[in-house]
Amino acid sequence: MAEQGASSLSLSEDWPAHPDPILALNRMGSFDWDLDAGLVHMDAQAHRIFDVTPEEYDGRPDLLGDRLLRSDRERLDSLVARTMKDGRENYGGYVRVRRRSGTFRWTYVQGYIRRDDTGRPRRIIGIIRDATEELDESVARRERAARDTARREWTNVVEAATTALARAHTVQDVIDVVKDTHGLALLGARSLVLGLVEGDRIRLVAEGPEGASVPGTRVTRVDEPYPMSEAVRTLAPRFIESPEDFAERYPVLWPHLTGLGITSAAYLPLIAHARPIGGMGLLYSDRRGFSPEERDLLISLGSSIAQSLQRAMLYEREKDLAQGLQQAMLPRTIPSVPGADVAVRYRSGYAYGSLGRDIGGDWYDLIPLPGDRVGAVIGDVQGHDTHAAAIMGQLRIVLRAYAAEGHAPATVMARSSVFLHELDTDRFATCLYAEADLSTGAVQLVRAGHIDPLVRKDDGCHRVVVEGGLPLGLSAEFDSLEYPVGTMELGPGQSLVLCTDGLIEWPGTDLDDGMRTLIESVVEGPEDAEQLADRLIDLAEERGSDDDVALLVLRRRGPGEAVARRPDPAAQGPAPSRP
Repeated sequence: MAEQGASSLSLSEDWPAHPDPILALNRMGSFDWDLDAGLVHMDAQAHRIFDVTPEEYDGRPDLLGDRLLRSDRERLDSLVARTMKDGRENYGGYVRVRRRSGTFRWTYVQGYIRRDDTGRPRRIIGIIRDATEELDESVARRERAARDTARREWTNVVEAATTALARAHTVQDVIDVVKDTHGLALLGARSLVLGLVEGDRIRLVAEGPEGASVPGTRVTRVDEPYPMSEAVRTLAPRFIESPEDFAERYPVLWPHLTGLGITSAAYLPLIAHARPIGGMGLLYSDRRGFSPEERDLLISLGSSIAQSLQRAMLYEREKDLAQGLQQAMLPRTIPSVPGADVAVRYRSGYAYGSLGRDIGGDWYDLIPLPGDRVGAVIGDVQGHDTHAAAIMGQLRIVLRAYAAEGHAPATVMARSSVFLHELDTDRFATCLYAEADLSTGAVQLVRAGHIDPLVRKDDGCHRVVVEGGLPLGLSAEFDSLEYPVGTMELGPGQSLVLCTDGLIEWPGTDLDDGMRTLIESVVEGPEDAEQLADRLIDLAEERGSDDDVALLVLRRRGPGEAVARRPDPAAQGPAPSRP
């Protein structure tokens, strides 16, 4: 027997060794398959590899085939048949042999086909060997390499998501980052759901792909038996390793997922300042379980999302508060003026990260005056904070009062400067006041450190140079309350454009270039006051300046010209402005 030869082989035996102990020592067996008789002879080592005894093996190849995994048997039969048909002599391949214990052993089968003089296959002589350790190590290497690759991919996704989340300003920005399908694909998730805590409930705000959420779970209670609710309630992630695990732990939810092929899931609490603000679920259809590294990466991703959500919520809340305060300081409505079309706009340059402190003091106003006259005001209080907005509100009211009392434009400006100085705020304000007689077109202009106005005529747009005085507050402090009055004529169909410097200043551009760009925009813009104001404020929006913009367009109508249709102030909100 081969095994006896192997056990008796010693260094003192004659050289070279017999083939039987050589095969046995290398855990190889041999076989001889008589194709005419349909019988396979195997040596003892081959019996051990196939885990059959000589007594129970009768030489029929079907008995050996039954020991193979069905897919491997079909693959091996196809390989042998193809080798014979192609006229080749050798074949080889790996198959799995089922042992008596029910476990499988990887086995390598190699055969040599012997033919007669006509080329007909008559016998197959070959070897078989136990390849379990060989393939286990190879599989282990491949699995380690796959895990390393997956870990790198997951790490890259988490790092990319964290970078994108750092740039997210609003809750919707965060949702857009989380829903990014490329990131989901790299993480391997089949679908994703994201919910925010609202009192004792969780409301889903995102799902990917669309329709990924289970019907009836868009709003759930924190105390309900759902994995996201449990993660939020306990502040601990829930990793579901298998379908069986899912069905056992969450029997209420699992029936809704059985048709989706879900094999595992991760539900993460979104925690900020030790308080749950939401939860996220990642569902998988091609994996079971999570390695410690994968769990750590998912928890890290959840932490980044929670921090970004908290920051975005605070930003939006403070932004709403800031804009609400600023809008409250602006006039709620702009009165209709016979003989003119007036459009006003306001754009907040709220800077991300300022958390409500970066609100400016830009304002506009339109003051009806006796005798077909109207006063148009544009101004900007120094600073970007709630103090600037509060001063702006007071200054707007007193300037309006001085003008309504019938004071001349220069006096209105001087008295407003004294008022601001007496507030003892250490703030100053730039301002431009234009008083127009719409029956004649005569306009008086007074400028306190503000940028010049523009006038749009048939031959283009021109800058109206107005000799100015010091900004409000400073002129009173330095006892220089003389404000020169400039004059111009606003003809029928012509427009006067007043704005704050946020419309001509943006990074990388000086004031002269900004003014030229504004003039070009006015020339190319529509004649209608509302449409022109829309165009100008949209340009400011496109540039993304972090400075506020206040804008007033006053267009004198021609004789018999119909009144331009104005937006309904009630539909526009508390102020006729565009945030």
